[in-house]
Amino acid sequence: MDLQENLDIIIIDMGPISSLPGFTEGLDLLLAFLIGIGFGIAIEQAGFSSSRKLVGMFYGYDTTVIKVFFTAAIVAAAGSLLLGLVGWLDLDKVPVNEFYLLPSIVGGIIMGAGFILGGYCPGTGISALSIGKIDGIVYFLGGMFGAFLFAETNPLIIDFANSTYKGPIKINEVLNLSPWLFTLFLIIIAIAMFWIAEKAEKRFARPDITDDLVN
Repeated sequence: MDLQENLDIIIIDMGPISSLPGFTEGLDLLLAFLIGIGFGIAIEQAGFSSSRKLVGMFYGYDTTVIKVFFTAAIVAAAGSLLLGLVGWLDLDKVPVNEFYLLPSIVGGIIMGAGFILGGYCPGTGISALSIGKIDGIVYFLGGMFGAFLFAETNPLIIDFANSTYKGPIKINEVLNLSPWLFTLFLIIIAIAMFWIAEKAEKRFARPDITDDLVN
């Protein structure tokens, strides 16, 4: 089987890499595990296991998180469009999450509050936990308690959780923009945010914190 036939399998099935000849489900899981380890090492080396660095986004003295998120967004958006353009990815088969308006707003507020109070998001909290930070351990336990509380109170909130259903919509479709034009706007917004972030770091500089993070 040649390379083009392998690519056709991925395009048609949108399946995991184990769909390729010679790959088993076990190898696919092993690959995912290794990628996860690489991702964990990357965010730890970037300093995301420090709550002071993450909370710095809200106070303006360290905007690394904003820069990373916007970089990931524009790379993923532009990359997927280019892969679709050359026929290596069928964008119509890429799953889109279901959207519930009010539950998403409430969930965003809760997560944002947890982020600034705890100093971590779920992924970075695990990073801090993995290197033995006490605040990371407490944050993780708090997350587990929150998950338990959500499960136990689910019958009381299920109606709200399923309310204001909008379907698997995309932002560019809501704005009536083509994916290419939306991605262009996203890149422009990202560049503007990078500029604002640099200004904020100079305006709200905290050498006593950032120097410790670097050292």
